[in-house]
Amino acid sequence: MLKEFREFALKGNMVDLAIGVIIGGAFGGLVNSVVNDIIMPVIGLITGGIDFSNMYIQLAGDPKSTLAAAREAGATIAYGNFITLLINFLIIAWVLFIVVKAMNRMKKQEEAKPEPEAEIPADQQLLTEIRDLLAKKA
Repeated sequence: MLKEFREFALKGNMVDLAIGVIIGGAFGGLVNSVVNDIIMPVIGLITGGIDFSNMYIQLAGDPKSTLAAAREAGATIAYGNFITLLINFLIIAWVLFIVVKAMNRMKKQEEAKPEPEAEIPADQQLLTEIRDLLAKKA
């Protein structure tokens, strides 16, 4: 049973999947940084200083001034956090679209390349030319 598990775990697809998950996690952190540190401040500047991370609707308890305090007080809808995560998703989806599109383009170029023809011996080339000439006359 241990041998079968080792064979399963070390299959090429499993290792590729593990690498993809690790790179995806690192990519997620990078996208979070881009959104939180670059995009959201620009959007905040354009919208007059609105901070999306602190936008919420408090459903229970006394009104609080911060999202963390409102969550401690009770039910809270953090729609600003949702907006930030939606922007994260759109950036990740766009980057993956560009990557897949580039890979498909490279695959098409690879398929379009003609296979190199092998050297045809002179006698076979001559016989092929004779066959083609006879086919034209018939």
